[in-house]
Amino acid sequence: MSSTDQSSEQNGSEPQSFLDRLRSLLGTFRAHGSLRTDLVEVLDASGTSEEVSEFSPSERQMLRNILHLKEVGIGDIMVPRAEIVAVQKDITLGALLIEFAKASHSRLVVYDDTLDDPVGMVHIRDLLAFMTGLHPGENGEIEVAEGHVPDLSAVNLGQSLADTDLIRRLLYVPPSMPAVDLLVSMQAARIHLALVIDEYGGTDGLVSMEDVVEEIVGEIEDEHDDETALIQLQPDGSYLADARTALEDVAEVVGSDFVPGEAADEVDTLGGLVVTLAARVPNTGEIIQLPGDYRVEVVEADPRRVKALRIIPPPAEAMAPEAVGSEL
Repeated sequence: MSSTDQSSEQNGSEPQSFLDRLRSLLGTFRAHGSLRTDLVEVLDASGTSEEVSEFSPSERQMLRNILHLKEVGIGDIMVPRAEIVAVQKDITLGALLIEFAKASHSRLVVYDDTLDDPVGMVHIRDLLAFMTGLHPGENGEIEVAEGHVPDLSAVNLGQSLADTDLIRRLLYVPPSMPAVDLLVSMQAARIHLALVIDEYGGTDGLVSMEDVVEEIVGEIEDEHDDETALIQLQPDGSYLADARTALEDVAEVVGSDFVPGEAADEVDTLGGLVVTLAARVPNTGEIIQLPGDYRVEVVEADPRRVKALRIIPPPAEAMAPEAVGSEL
């Protein structure tokens, strides 16, 4: 019996339920109030009351994020189709190893003819177990005899992935599905990867459990994440930027005089802005004029999307006199 229940019985009162104790802790109990509304009001309160101080700033932020998770759709956090790293089911094991090394992911989507024909996913752990001849026992653990050295020379790296039993199933979800519902589904199915399918049955994006958890705890960086900033100032005064850079981040780094114009109402990223202004995917080397005095050069692109861009600021003489004077 908990100390709370013992105290309640000693005082001759009924033990409080968890919700009652939570409402009491927050100090916002209302007979007909909504617990969600109560939590939101208290967490958003600017004061430092005793009840609010029960939670650290990071705990309060995570609680806010949890409450907000119901309003976040999978389409808001998914990796877009153009950025999905996937392999064809007929890929050889040798080529699959190379793809894992290049992608720095532990799971890769597997498809048949195109990405619109997904057949599942492959996990790096399953591939290594297959190549070493070590497989989990009944308890799920891999037992290795002392002194055992796997004979990798016996592995047929030319064998097709489709000829193995390494392809696992995926979850398939619509972009409108709330992130919190997907998290519950992933926990129940023990599958940490889901393909986002559009209304026509085509592949729209990809979302992992890590993507959902990051909505609660913030960005999770690991040893394989690229630490290079998405936008960097160059010695010549230009800015080299990843096409995925958010427009608000560009304005924050480049300056308030970077004005993308009305086209920004339809897109969120620098790459999206360039494609919208050009009305097509521009080629490498093309220079796109922005609504203001800034220009953007396409540094890297393929037929489907732009990847890297160079933001070229206006020449000093084109800047306002007061702006030039402030730099002297």
